[in-house]
Amino acid sequence: MLSPEQLQRLMTDLESERVERTTSVDKMTSMFLDEDRLETLWPDGEHPETIHGAIQPILEGTGDIGKPHLEIFQDRLALIPGDLALSRFEDKLSDAWPRCLLGDSAAFRVTTAFYRLAHNGGKERGADIILIDAGPNLGAINRAALIASDQVVVPLGADMFSLQGLRNLGPTLREWRREWQMCLNQKPRNLALDMPRGTMEPVGYVVSQHGIRESRPVKSYRRWLARIPRTYRRSVLDENEENIPDPENDPHALAMLKHYRSLMPMAMDARKPMFSLRSADGAIGAHIEAVHACHEDFLNLAKKIADRTGISRRDE
Repeated sequence: MLSPEQLQRLMTDLESERVERTTSVDKMTSMFLDEDRLETLWPDGEHPETIHGAIQPILEGTGDIGKPHLEIFQDRLALIPGDLALSRFEDKLSDAWPRCLLGDSAAFRVTTAFYRLAHNGGKERGADIILIDAGPNLGAINRAALIASDQVVVPLGADMFSLQGLRNLGPTLREWRREWQMCLNQKPRNLALDMPRGTMEPVGYVVSQHGIRESRPVKSYRRWLARIPRTYRRSVLDENEENIPDPENDPHALAMLKHYRSLMPMAMDARKPMFSLRSADGAIGAHIEAVHACHEDFLNLAKKIADRTGISRRDE
């Protein structure tokens, strides 16, 4: 039995999780852009400079996707802004999926909209890599985003919710992969559209925000962390190995990122990565050492992802 205090805390946590899931579609956009720019991107009425504006002709049934607007940050970095209004696209995507199996041309245009927007934006900038930040759910919007992906990196927390998410994710990815191949077999021959392969190959997992004490995860996290390698193999890879390594030695573990505590709010205020913080941003004293450690952690993670996905690295 839970005490009233425990029950209240659980309800608060679940509500926070719900809010987190409903806002995930625009999280990367809000991390990149300040509030003044967001206000111009998300006014009352139409949003022509977001992903929602680009798919609006499909949503309204008046045409195909438009040209994606790109927010340019550097020569080698650009963003197609997200939009909370994209939730209106969920029903149309849900309806289109089974109709792709019937060879419906309009349904293929709907289902591949995200892939084609990303592909067109990438071609415009000469991009080598396109990153898609999907939310923590298995709805129609994330299905359309994931079938547009060649590889999938799974972010996890060392907790019960992440383990249950893995158990749901693995079978769902396999089902979507199988169904999309069936859809491609039904594609009309005269339909001239770029189509994603829908491989969604699992690259590995990243465990984030675990507490550290004497260089080891604290006990409350350690219990859940120890279960991740077996759950990942069984649920995502559909394997049943008997000898499962511990998380620190699991080849599928791309990184176990520490909780960087005060660096995160500092980075959000500065609108830059934690590992790029400087003294002018407030990173002084002990924070400087934490910034260096953070840089090393994320550099190693980037190298592992590059090696697993066949991306060439400058240091090679």
